[in-house]
Amino acid sequence: MKVGILGGAGYTAGELIRLLINHPQAEIIFVNSESNADNLITDVHEGLYGETDMRFTSDMPFGSVDVLFFCFGHGKSEAFLREHTVPESVKIIDLAQDFRLKAEGNDYVYGLPEINREAIVGARHVANPGCFATCIQLGLLPAAQMGILVSDISVNAITGSTGAGQKPSATTHFSWRTDNISIYKAFSHQHVPEICQSLCQVQGFFDASVDFIPYRGCFARGIFATEVVKTDKPIEKIVSAYKTFYADAAFTHYVDNPVDLKQVVNTNKCLVHCEKHGDKLLITSVIDNLLKGAVGQAVQNMNLMFGIDEKAGLRLKASAF
Repeated sequence: MKVGILGGAGYTAGELIRLLINHPQAEIIFVNSESNADNLITDVHEGLYGETDMRFTSDMPFGSVDVLFFCFGHGKSEAFLREHTVPESVKIIDLAQDFRLKAEGNDYVYGLPEINREAIVGARHVANPGCFATCIQLGLLPAAQMGILVSDISVNAITGSTGAGQKPSATTHFSWRTDNISIYKAFSHQHVPEICQSLCQVQGFFDASVDFIPYRGCFARGIFATEVVKTDKPIEKIVSAYKTFYADAAFTHYVDNPVDLKQVVNTNKCLVHCEKHGDKLLITSVIDNLLKGAVGQAVQNMNLMFGIDEKAGLRLKASAF
């Protein structure tokens, strides 16, 4: 597969380049960045020293690629497509939120393989899910299939600083973020509508609320989420349903023991664990926000779209310590 990358200077693009230069069946043709045109990619993504001598370009030779990855900020993908014509033969994987919600005229498939694998395989356009949305949905979807999401769901999730992007801001500055934790966008995070959309897709209905409190963490990467659901179902049936739901999933696994963040950082995995406390089901789900929560899942989607091994280029391992 010949690949073009747009918006190539951010954290997600850097991780995407890292994956694709080691992908056995992918070749990067160009990495576009207007502000870095002609500069070496390693001038920005310094972790790629010794891996590539490519330069950023202001050119966009769409006719030379099979697939485009949009690594723009949110809201820029739709604007870009109004101003540029991408050949119909070129597939698009958009990492922004512009096309995640179903709407008239939107032909983008929501790129969560655990529920949309067949649609992704036949898709020309894929909207890659959000990082929080991926982690939270993967915790809740088996419960949705059981039909037990009938009351409000309490969700708390903490994310690493890379989730805020590469451009510095007051809440990403090291002296503010280190040894600190804070809440942002309580009950109003932009990923909630796509979570509800998927829960409705799997359960057939979803009339409750996802009460989501996001936290900024004092670590670089990863998302640790807890979801609390009220149900009288016994834990044995719930665990069996979760294991069945993810039995054929390439990267999502139910784990019998409590999970922690280190188990998934630097991998494309999602690990899920459930436990029961009275009539409350506590679900824990963990991912790497830049990989399963962004470009790892995007490469997984690319693999499906081109009919190759779903795990190609993604056999990544967490640190043992």
